[in-house]
Amino acid sequence: MAGTTTPQQTPGAVVRIPSLLDALLPLACLITMLTLSVYLFGADSSYGPNQVALILATAVASLVALKNGHRWYAIHSAIGNGIAVAIGAMLILLAVGALIGTWMLAGTVPTLIHYGLQVLNPSLFYAATCLICAVVATAIGSSWTTAGTIGVALIGVSLALGLSPEITAGAIISGAYFGDKMSPLSDTTNLASAVVGTELFTHIRHMAWTTGPSFLLALSLFTLIGVFATPGADTARLAETSATLSAQFNLSPLTLLPVALLIWLAMRRVPALPTILAGAALGGVLAVLLQPDRVTDLAASPGLPRGLALTKGVWTSLFAGYTSATGDAAVDALLSRGGMLAFLNTIFLILTALSFGAVMDHTGLLERMIAAILRAARGTGSLIAAVVGTTMLSNIVTADQYMSIVIPGRMFREEFRRRRLKARNLSRTVEDAGTLTSCLVPWNSGGAYMAATLGVATLAYLPFCFLNLINPLVAVIYGMRDFKQDRYADGETIPPIDEDPRA
Repeated sequence: MAGTTTPQQTPGAVVRIPSLLDALLPLACLITMLTLSVYLFGADSSYGPNQVALILATAVASLVALKNGHRWYAIHSAIGNGIAVAIGAMLILLAVGALIGTWMLAGTVPTLIHYGLQVLNPSLFYAATCLICAVVATAIGSSWTTAGTIGVALIGVSLALGLSPEITAGAIISGAYFGDKMSPLSDTTNLASAVVGTELFTHIRHMAWTTGPSFLLALSLFTLIGVFATPGADTARLAETSATLSAQFNLSPLTLLPVALLIWLAMRRVPALPTILAGAALGGVLAVLLQPDRVTDLAASPGLPRGLALTKGVWTSLFAGYTSATGDAAVDALLSRGGMLAFLNTIFLILTALSFGAVMDHTGLLERMIAAILRAARGTGSLIAAVVGTTMLSNIVTADQYMSIVIPGRMFREEFRRRRLKARNLSRTVEDAGTLTSCLVPWNSGGAYMAATLGVATLAYLPFCFLNLINPLVAVIYGMRDFKQDRYADGETIPPIDEDPRA
């Protein structure tokens, strides 16, 4: 209503509620500029041009907010707060870069690739990749950690086998996000149940109805693709790759100790950042003990005393990653990975995306779009579809999967209660669409992380993220068919919000 004073403004500031046109204008500008960015710069669009598009869209959203009576200092403060929320994620990105660098140098990833070439059948590789990542992510509760460790090795195996890295990335992400979603150790799973007011294991059991069939269908598709896949590498080439790895590194089960440490710490519920840093540190120690020649080669300082050369080599792997020089171009491309510097562009993308999302959220533009969606929801099916659409929109606009859970979770709670639908239906749906679609948006922290970690562009792996594409559709179909939408019985008292532990 015009003339409303919002709590975010200084006392006396008069702020107009944005129109739907106000809300759609910045989003339309963003989509137009991102489309132009991809058209003009192609595959290089994510290395600067997309960030510029996001900055310009942020400027448009800020101008709309100023027109509606918001003060610049409040908008600026909201941008700062929005970025602050993701500082932890950005530190994890840097830590993963360091981990990949030391794990390459220590021979951890080469060992995983070497063993993978021995045991993984090319025709079952995609399905096995999906299943392995699902098991690991369920155990540790983190899709990011799974992709940054096991996922990196599996991408390497796929390249050595001559299989598609795009399909492999889709299998890694499908498995990793299934495990993340279904694990009681997952931060998004705990967040969704807490925001909506659902008991954690009730939430997980209810998700099994949509996520279970979606995962089985995804696994079947990966199996079908694998049966008809033709490996691009012959047996002789695979043997040559394994021989090169064995000649360059001391490959042994000892090099897998960082993997064991990381899984153990994650299962002990140690936070992600110290867990990943511990894995990176152990990788550095093992590199010095097991691969000293590789460490001194990376240091590239023959005049240094050996102790300093070893220190410099590990240090280099932490910030610049590992650079392979075997003479085999394919193996060198396989192993030259990691380092904190490799993730700086991803952080640039996240910073600009979060700035746009913060302005849209703080100034009511996102809420205005969501309100329009909610008004169109009549029956249960359209309500579930509205939640799915809202969570996906939140992932696009706010560039953060946590916001895509929190915003719809809070906004739809009262509507679900009004329709006598239990909170578990809402918590399941925001995870079906919010958690799973974050990695499909190139500028979302999830999409940016997966692209940078796996070395495959978001739009390239997107068609093969079968679980992430199927699960939101299954949620909508369940809503349309009114299947497994738990309700309060007639005459049953509906507990107040936040006091519904069995919801």
